[in-house]
Amino acid sequence: MRRFAGILISIILAFLAGTLSAYSQDTKAQESKRARLQKEIAILDGQIKAITTKSANALNQLTLIRKKVDARKELVAESDRDIAGLNSAISAKEKDIKVMQAKLDTLSDYYERLVRSAYKNRNAKVWYMYILASDNVGQAFRRYGYLRDLSKQMNIQAEKIIATKDTLEKERSALAQLKKDAEALRSERLADMGKLQAEQNDSQKLVNQLKKDKKKYQQDLSKKQKEVDALNREIQRIINQALNEKSSSKGSGKTTTKEPAKPIDYTLAKKFESNKGKLPWPAEGAVVEHYGQRYDPVYPNLKLPFNNGISIAMGQGSSIKAVFDGEVKQIVVMPGYNKCVLVQHGNYFSFYCKMGNVTVKKGDKVSTGQSIGTVDTIGGETQLHFQIWSGKTPQNPETWLRPR
Repeated sequence: MRRFAGILISIILAFLAGTLSAYSQDTKAQESKRARLQKEIAILDGQIKAITTKSANALNQLTLIRKKVDARKELVAESDRDIAGLNSAISAKEKDIKVMQAKLDTLSDYYERLVRSAYKNRNAKVWYMYILASDNVGQAFRRYGYLRDLSKQMNIQAEKIIATKDTLEKERSALAQLKKDAEALRSERLADMGKLQAEQNDSQKLVNQLKKDKKKYQQDLSKKQKEVDALNREIQRIINQALNEKSSSKGSGKTTTKEPAKPIDYTLAKKFESNKGKLPWPAEGAVVEHYGQRYDPVYPNLKLPFNNGISIAMGQGSSIKAVFDGEVKQIVVMPGYNKCVLVQHGNYFSFYCKMGNVTVKKGDKVSTGQSIGTVDTIGGETQLHFQIWSGKTPQNPETWLRPR
């Protein structure tokens, strides 16, 4: 019976340890995601403050605020999941503590009766008579062995009970901490909800502001369209040249001379392709513009220029890194995008725009994760514009980069 009870307690403790380990791992992942969202919101806050409230920058400000609203909503949703997880953990721990307490009560009662019995028969004469009353020598030795080990076994079992009590107290302390964490998280969620409402109000105010000056707003959109078109033409020209095709002289307004053809490294291309969904991010920050067709935030029926890449809001002067091994094919300067670096990976290409300081030059070999420069701040915005191309076809970068 004593051995069975000891095994049962060991099983319960092992189960609790496993449960706590799994909860701890899940909590770390949630804390990491919350930290990332909070960092992104801080970056967006800084850029929103840097952009003036003039009409010329109102659209950019609206984009940033709406992204911050999305990040705040995700943060609130993450808080809801965290609170649900904490409530579940609290409920499970309360049940475990109840079961452990019941087993401990049973063991304590059993050993209390055992000690009481030993106390009543503590007279040495009684013990001697118990041995002498044996039917044979073998039984006498067994009785002697039992009496000799009784005290030792009682001490061992008593130590087990004490250890179990200590563990139980620790579990109760952990339960109290879980409840405290849950309450703090609820308070934080309420604060985030208040900020979210204020940010949504700011977004609507900007929409109303932009609607008042439709002509100026359309001029800004037209300028942006020209910058996007010029960038796309230049990228296509460079890629055509890299793929050993006839280059166009219309891209940058200059006549270009075709360089000697270089064979395409298809082995490198296959390695690049095999890493789809696993490439490191070129920078840390919030994605404020996604790949694909977008519509105007003020006039929903108005199409914006098709986005061949993504834009990542970053801290000022942050480093930009190559997403894979390759060769710097070209460095160009484009209106609205400042310095741009094109890296070739066989018949794949990665393109990094809105850079300030560039630390590589044409023809350099770069490796995965190597810094190629820093981001620039243009009109109050500190953002990296990033693209990935497969041959002459633009790709959605977020399907190539590893999940966050």
